[in-house]
Amino acid sequence: MPFDALVLLGCRVAAGALPSAAARRVARAAEAFRAGLAPRVVVTGGRVWEGCVEADRLGDELVTAGVPRERLLLERASHTTHDNAVLTARLLAPLGCRHIGLVSCDWHVARALWSFRREGFAAEPVAATSPPVSAHRLVVRGLRERGAWFFDWLRATR
Repeated sequence: MPFDALVLLGCRVAAGALPSAAARRVARAAEAFRAGLAPRVVVTGGRVWEGCVEADRLGDELVTAGVPRERLLLERASHTTHDNAVLTARLLAPLGCRHIGLVSCDWHVARALWSFRREGFAAEPVAATSPPVSAHRLVVRGLRERGAWFFDWLRATR
């Protein structure tokens, strides 16, 4: 197997149908697992949306998509990409897992890779492809990511 684990990064979830970004991430993680890319999936995210903890909700969707529940590790405390990396490192270090496939949206994966590599992971992207968006949305998304990257950098250098 190419990876010790897949790490599915949390995002906004809902009690009903998953928002499109979360659905794409779950689909990509399930596809990678079924393809035999890793023996386990770490599902991250501690934010609560509509009464649902990200990791729990995404984990349930992975099970529905055919990933055995016993192959899931849930990280339920993180609220940022930086937290995802730090808390996932605490989960995986005792298992000797360093080589991970990082599942996130294609526009987010560069920042996520930076955070996980700072925590000592040999991380590679397993990106969920996003649909085309308007130029305005691309600019807004880019500015948001740059700002978030700056705050992740501040947290990481404390």
